[in-house]
Amino acid sequence: MSHNTPLSPRPLHHLSDVQRRVLTTRQLREHGVTASVAAERCRAGGPWQQILPGVHLLHPGPATSEERLLAALLYTASRGQGADGSAPGGGEPCGEAMITGLAALALRHFSSAPPLASLDHVDVLVPRTRRLRATGFVRFVRAGTLPAPQYLAGVPTAPVARALADAVARLTDAVLVRRLLTESVRHGHCEAAAVVAELNSARLLSRPHVVDAVDALLAEGRAIAEGRLYDMVRGHHLPEPLWNVRLRLPGGPALGGVDAYWREQAVAVEIDTRAPRQDEEVWRGGFGRKREHLERLGITVVRVTPKKLRESPEEQAAVVRTALIAAADREPASYVVVLPR
Repeated sequence: MSHNTPLSPRPLHHLSDVQRRVLTTRQLREHGVTASVAAERCRAGGPWQQILPGVHLLHPGPATSEERLLAALLYTASRGQGADGSAPGGGEPCGEAMITGLAALALRHFSSAPPLASLDHVDVLVPRTRRLRATGFVRFVRAGTLPAPQYLAGVPTAPVARALADAVARLTDAVLVRRLLTESVRHGHCEAAAVVAELNSARLLSRPHVVDAVDALLAEGRAIAEGRLYDMVRGHHLPEPLWNVRLRLPGGPALGGVDAYWREQAVAVEIDTRAPRQDEEVWRGGFGRKREHLERLGITVVRVTPKKLRESPEEQAAVVRTALIAAADREPASYVVVLPR
């Protein structure tokens, strides 16, 4: 046992290496180290240091990225109460807090995000009711409803779409914003619609550089979804459709575009890229109304989402195959003109 280890009847072997190096005043007390002893060891030139108020680093020298993240979470969990007087911890060592923003993206190995060690601040997502002030390298992002955290190397982390919105809210670099958003869908971290929904919820879509980045994001997301649709059709041996076409009545109005169309069976597939919480009435004014029109003409429209194409292509292929087989039992569809889109 070294002089850096708290002398205590309660052993530390149940903690991970990083948890043994970063402890709150309360945790030290539980391990037999009084506040006065901790203060003595944190004096200039001592073996420990206070990295944040009430949070101690049990070695000299700079903190590692892991230690900074844990310190931020422990500081958050140990401070104050909610507005309703409730304790913040919620029974968890880090309470309800989770890492968000650029730190969360760096944890997920985003190549566009600065490395953890270079970040001046760590953003922590907390309930809006928490009474907290930023201190040291810790900043707070508040939310009325917290998402379920995702654990990366034991660190509670905000979902990608939420972390992106929290990062973009603090960024003015248009190039970096665009790179972060497009990387999120290009590398399969999340779907474009989920990112747009979070940006909209955060009221960021009025910023010109964010709007430009979203345009690139949606184009990237659609291209990826189209590629998955091609792979689904060919990988599950469905008949080859006409790809990316427009439909219209002979001599009549345009009926809109579809991503795949089987002319003989009158079956169309369209990729639905609307945001998850988009207003239903707005949606029905676009895709929904077009679908109803096509189906009145006897054309079966199968809606697929980028998420379903990524997570369950076999299921989506089965839906399309069923629609193709069922065409034999339906009344013939109205004749429509098929044009390249």
